[in-house]
Amino acid sequence: MHFASFSDFVAMGGYAFYVWLSFGLTGLCLVGIVISTRLKTRSLLNELRSKQAREARRQAALQMENTL
Repeated sequence: MHFASFSDFVAMGGYAFYVWLSFGLTGLCLVGIVISTRLKTRSLLNELRSKQAREARRQAALQMENTL
């Protein structure tokens, strides 16, 4: 599709509202997915670190118990 000017491009042949709304909603969804993924990853990593620390404390307690 060829546009004669930038304003013609923005107008999208009279369908600007639908075109730009769809671009906006798609962009918003993509940003939401990225944010959600990062938050979930951070949460899972924190949970994993917590479990590893708990397991290390348990192993240390077992070793101390066995030395007594």
